Amino acid sequence: MRSVVRRRRAVAAAGAVSAGLLVLSACDKPTPLSTITVGSSSVSSDATCGGEDEVLEQAELAKCLADKDIKSISVDPDETVRFGVDPDVADQRWTILMNGQPLTEDSDKTYRAIPGSVFFNAQYGAQGDSTLVTIKAGDGKKGSQSTTGLWSFKLKKDD
Repeated sequence: MRSVVRRRRAVAAAGAVSAGLLVLSACDKPTPLSTITVGSSSVSSDATCGGEDEVLEQAELAKCLADKDIKSISVDPDETVRFGVDPDVADQRWTILMNGQPLTEDSDKTYRAIPGSVFFNAQYGAQGDSTLVTIKAGDGKKGSQSTTGLWSFKLKKDD
């Protein structure tokens, strides 16, 4: 009697493992994350558009930059804003856009730091107490205009 129960448990366990592996194999690879950190606060996001190594069309880029459903973080202008990207994004080269305009040169590093005051300075194109910041991944070629992913965040001025 005990051997029958053990055999049933073994078969049930093997079935559960097989079902789990089947479910996992059907999952898509998640898009890389990008993170913004200010002081002890941080916010991370999957790609707003793309993020899967395929070049995005210009119409799709414009639509993504107009997206209003994005994560936000408060920024004290005296703090440093730190940007972090997955190594996959860094391999493609990436830049930071402020209100749709390039703020930095493209880079293959996974981390960048920019003074918070920049994001609320009219000299850099800021308007009001919030700024749209987008991390733009390229196609891996320095200076290339091809975009493979966008990660957008709203920076809100914290006085």
